[in-house]
Amino acid sequence: MATAPVRIQPKNRVLAWIEERLPILSFLSTHTSEYYAPKNFNLWYYFGSLAMLVLVNQIVTGIFLTMFYKPGADTAFASVEYIMRDVDWGWLIRYMHEVGASMFFIVVYLHMFRGLMYGSYKKPRELIWILGMLIFLALMAEAFMGYVLPWGNMSFWGAKVIISLFGAVPWIGDALVQWIMGDYNPADATLNRFFSLHVIALPLVLLLLVVLHLAALHEVGSNNPDGVEIKKGPKGSRFGADKPADGIPFHPYYTVKDLFGVGFFLVICAFIIFFQPTLGGWFLEHDNFIPANSLVTPAEIKPVWYFTPFYAMLRMIPAKLPGVIIMFVGIAALFLVPWLDRGHVKSVRYRGLGYKIGLGLFAASFVMLGAVGAGLTSEYIPAWFGPTADVTTIENAFGRFWLIVYFACFVGLWAYTYFGWEKTKPVPERVTTHD
Repeated sequence: MATAPVRIQPKNRVLAWIEERLPILSFLSTHTSEYYAPKNFNLWYYFGSLAMLVLVNQIVTGIFLTMFYKPGADTAFASVEYIMRDVDWGWLIRYMHEVGASMFFIVVYLHMFRGLMYGSYKKPRELIWILGMLIFLALMAEAFMGYVLPWGNMSFWGAKVIISLFGAVPWIGDALVQWIMGDYNPADATLNRFFSLHVIALPLVLLLLVVLHLAALHEVGSNNPDGVEIKKGPKGSRFGADKPADGIPFHPYYTVKDLFGVGFFLVICAFIIFFQPTLGGWFLEHDNFIPANSLVTPAEIKPVWYFTPFYAMLRMIPAKLPGVIIMFVGIAALFLVPWLDRGHVKSVRYRGLGYKIGLGLFAASFVMLGAVGAGLTSEYIPAWFGPTADVTTIENAFGRFWLIVYFACFVGLWAYTYFGWEKTKPVPERVTTHD
């Protein structure tokens, strides 16, 4: 629900003078204590605020790391080692940044899944979803460039492989690859460009998109687990004419709720940082602990876990150009969800069985493609099918099956809702039915 601007008039003369010229307190009040959110938020609504928390962590820790990092093929790896070994608390700052990157993707993926569950992409919130997806794209670019900066061997070869994908673009592919690298191989020019983008350009883009995302959210109001718009209270009621009967002020009710979630989340992060910061190689690749070497290719080039579903899409297609197209189509399809879903019911609570099955299959396909991209299936295939099993053939069949399921979910969503096959449950008129 859009929030009407309020004007705060402080009693303190200095604050009143500032507020008259720059209404900071009025702005904060409009978007906190005067912003009414549905009263039935549940556990899934923690992840938006947690994403904001991790974003702040990444910016603050990134600033400290920038003070000691030296971009350059001859200096990058050594400067990271210097941060880890010689800078006071440098190891902690770096692990907070590394673990924070993975936690950022965890909360963003869960935040996106919540949007799919409760129809937070449907009218009038299509723009909120589009801005969220743009944040996701910027976050992937930011994470990839950040992964290259330590200049370990996996960083070097990962950069070489990913940048070489642009070589699949017809006619201009080779020139585009050289333009991105600034050289014929990842080197000084590549590191300097990625460092500038990672530290300055992309954080500014992310902050701008987050501000726009929140502005769009506060313009139309928050969705809720029932997918029902909160209603205004009738005149003369205890809610007043303009106070939503199904809503409560975001502050203090949800700020306190979010603080509880933040505390629980920080305990988990602290446990990982202090006891298992690399998480078995998932959060920090072991091959990145040796310097970049253009003559020594890692036994297996694997991306960080949060890129693995899309990396699997690329791997499952034999030809380079079709593989790149499929990977980008897999991302672009997420942008189209508001228009693929023609159903009139938002929340999964009241949608048909077909939608629930489709949502479950979509989540399963994303996880399974991640397992293929991470190479987990190739590790376990000999144990499942015997030591003589053709690992490549079985893994490709498994990955292509889940790739088909992934895209079938989008096609099925459109057909299921467009042709009216969905049988929904009655949706309540209000979040709560009593005054």
